[in-house]
Amino acid sequence: MISTKQESESEAKVDGETASDSESRAEASPPLIPADDTPEVLNRAFSSLSSRWKNWWVRGILTLAMIAFFFVIIYLGPLVLMIIVMCVQIKCFHEIITIGYNVYHSYDLPWFRTLSWYFLLCVNYFFYGETVTDYFFTLVQREEPLRILSKYHRFISFTLYLTGFCMFVLSLVKKHYRLQFYMFGWTHVTLLIVVTQSHLVIHNLFEGMIWFIVPISCVICNDIMAYMFGFFFGRTPLIKLSPKKTWEGFIGGFFATVVFGLLLSYVMSGYRCFVCPVEYNNDTNSFTVDCEPSDLFRLQEYVIPGVIQSIIGWKIVRMYPFQIHSIALSTFASLIGPFGGFFASGFKRAFKIKDFANTIPGHGGIMDRFDCQYLMATFVNVYIASFIRGPNPSKLIQQFLTLRPDQQLHIFNTLKSHLTDKGMLTAAAEDE
Repeated sequence: MISTKQESESEAKVDGETASDSESRAEASPPLIPADDTPEVLNRAFSSLSSRWKNWWVRGILTLAMIAFFFVIIYLGPLVLMIIVMCVQIKCFHEIITIGYNVYHSYDLPWFRTLSWYFLLCVNYFFYGETVTDYFFTLVQREEPLRILSKYHRFISFTLYLTGFCMFVLSLVKKHYRLQFYMFGWTHVTLLIVVTQSHLVIHNLFEGMIWFIVPISCVICNDIMAYMFGFFFGRTPLIKLSPKKTWEGFIGGFFATVVFGLLLSYVMSGYRCFVCPVEYNNDTNSFTVDCEPSDLFRLQEYVIPGVIQSIIGWKIVRMYPFQIHSIALSTFASLIGPFGGFFASGFKRAFKIKDFANTIPGHGGIMDRFDCQYLMATFVNVYIASFIRGPNPSKLIQQFLTLRPDQQLHIFNTLKSHLTDKGMLTAAAEDE
């Protein structure tokens, strides 16, 4: 028994490093703390301030700059928003993969970065190919090359992924088996977190820009207000993973975000460019956001419960139904969304880094700003599918037109018989 155990241990050391070896070498790597890259003009302007107030002003100025940039890309329209989402996705993936590469760079793993980017390409091809087929159906059917790619899209996607899988197996090095599988899992978890969520963000955008802007704005508002309440009133630590987070900031951010969500939803619900689904116009080859707003975006009267009436003195309030949904969105953004940030904090502590990168002075990397947004994107997509979205007539018609004539005739007769039985077809004929 002893000799067998010794042999197995020796084989494990020859064929691949033990977990303790990998962890000890990873821990031996110096902490990857990004250098302070605050613009020199800001350093000079706030040189007389303490580090606490200097950080306050730097974060504040750059936050306003990012908000202004957010307004600009909204003004430029849906296509630019989609491109920005793609760029953010690639940058977040780069930051996470770079951490893995820097931590384990001493091992000189073959093809690690090459395969990581290859898998990113494969997953994006799969997800965005599905999106193109779904939302640009008429264009795809009109162009023969696109129609062929659409028809065999999943097979092509699987073939591409299988090629990368085989390349990974061929790259395995005897003394680094265990570590290479760690990094293989690292890449796939990163793809799950980053690519899948960004894909859902674009799906939310197609439902109407309001489903894109309000959730993102609620997360931004909660981040800002939680920081401000915590900065001025914070006394009670919230969670050990983020020592600077306080209960005062968490609670203050919640109430501020709910109020902000209600106000923003009220303003945006009155504009068709925000509430209409984003659709592709085949005639103009451009995106359009023009429609007749649904009941969700029409003012309605609501009777206030008696208990609240006695407090505020109102009996009836006029508001958009979407504002009620905004309460759910802002509540998630302020109570559950921060856990995406806590998750990122735990990840950074595990690898002894301060930020994912130093792209934005005072804020860290792009991933540091979007750690909560990805969790929010999933919730919004699930919320729309569960409580908002219904059958889409335009997509049904698009699919109907691609059927063979005999199949179209069969559906027509079935639908005609169904409407006749319900008395709708006869009534329509009499009206004519």
